[in-house]
Amino acid sequence: MSAATGGRDTGELALQPETPAAEAAAGAPWLEDLPPRQIVAELDRYIIGQEAAKRAIAIAVRNRWRRARTPEEIRDEILPYNIIMIGPTGVGKTEIARRLARLAGSPFIKVEASKFTEVGYVGRDAESMVRDLVDVAINMVRTEREDDVYEVAEQRADERLLDILLPPAPAAPPEPDPSEAQAVFVVGPTGAVRQSSLPPEEDRRTRSREKLRTLLTEGHLDQREVEIEVAAHGPLMFDLFQPPQGMEGQEMNLSEMLQDMLPKRTKRRVVKVPEARRVLVDEELKKLVDMDDVVNESLDRVENHGIIFIDEIDKIAGERSQVGPDVSREGVQQDLLPIVEGSTVQTRYGYVRTDHILFVAAGAFHAAKPSDLIPELQGRFPIRVELNPLTEQDFVRIMTEPENSLTRQYQALVAAEDAALEFTTDGIAEIARVAFRANDMMENIGARRLQTVMATLMDDVLFELPDRAEKAIVFDATGVRGRLAKVVEDDDLRRYIL
Repeated sequence: MSAATGGRDTGELALQPETPAAEAAAGAPWLEDLPPRQIVAELDRYIIGQEAAKRAIAIAVRNRWRRARTPEEIRDEILPYNIIMIGPTGVGKTEIARRLARLAGSPFIKVEASKFTEVGYVGRDAESMVRDLVDVAINMVRTEREDDVYEVAEQRADERLLDILLPPAPAAPPEPDPSEAQAVFVVGPTGAVRQSSLPPEEDRRTRSREKLRTLLTEGHLDQREVEIEVAAHGPLMFDLFQPPQGMEGQEMNLSEMLQDMLPKRTKRRVVKVPEARRVLVDEELKKLVDMDDVVNESLDRVENHGIIFIDEIDKIAGERSQVGPDVSREGVQQDLLPIVEGSTVQTRYGYVRTDHILFVAAGAFHAAKPSDLIPELQGRFPIRVELNPLTEQDFVRIMTEPENSLTRQYQALVAAEDAALEFTTDGIAEIARVAFRANDMMENIGARRLQTVMATLMDDVLFELPDRAEKAIVFDATGVRGRLAKVVEDDDLRRYIL
């Protein structure tokens, strides 16, 4: 069965965390804890077909969970099942990576193989992917730790904010003789009378503080401005000490060393209460979270649960060129080899072993073949999965089945203008036919063609929608053909628009 995705399968798409990351922090199972069939089911929600690729990913990920439960004497001998996915552009390779990033509770990063250069050339070296993975893990674990103590941080921040709103009273004069003190009685909200054990001023202050706490909690003080002390940002000269690309190791943190040596500076800011509360909560979180524990946990996760997705690996396949931009591509393969095989990489947080990091590579291999990779690197990716080209029927499924399908995305955009957008069954079939024909007559870019076709189809609607009287928009086959016929039939327009 062929496959595709409802979203764009591009290298430029940022991998932004969604709800599964928050679920993982809240105690939901990691991706590794799910059985392979359930992992495939999660991918099926967004990716159509490509069962072979999904099965290979599910097995490789589940093997991480299995390895953690093997006897210790053999655990280190079990190597990850690295995968290389081969298929034309736009069939779902990068989309699988995007969905893994959202599902995985383990550190995950996607990199472009074409961005790396051989050691000795200007650019990023291959080891930087491991350093980036460690940074991802640090942020992930720190977020989890902060979630655990967030309520405590909020309570402490509220107390500090109340101290600002109600400054401490001046030093009290010498206390009088207790035998001469008069009893103080306080009437409560219900009319009950009680004798206060506090001096009158302190009791009055306590009651005022509780009233302020209630107003703060209910948001009645959001428009009030307060003055707080915040840490001053370091001088810009520290940027001069940033290490060059490829040299971000533990020994190169000159900027951090200098900042630690200099005294901490603060400055006063006048902000509204909500912003002050946010700043104070952040400061309390930094005090409550033990960064040494975060670093240790992060390095362990990277070494035993980390996943690195290497996209566009076909761009570094082939023999070494003597000139031009491909001068170092075989050298990049040589640099990737020890990392995939298993080595120790120096990072700003410590040393990381890559022996058990799972590597998933992908490439279209239009101008090169997997056999053009150096033999040693080929051997480090024992699982090869071929993704099939898309058919016209696949385009129909892409437009209707995934939860993030293009039709649903455009319906959500139109709904923001209080309008309704509907695609009939024959209208979706016509869009799929136009996209498939455009791929057949020009460069085949797979599911990405649906993006260009839909953008052309919706151009006039989105432009005129705010002033449009009729808010119910329906696209059937006739309407789709009427809007796209001129573009499809004109060779020049089709080439530059679709």
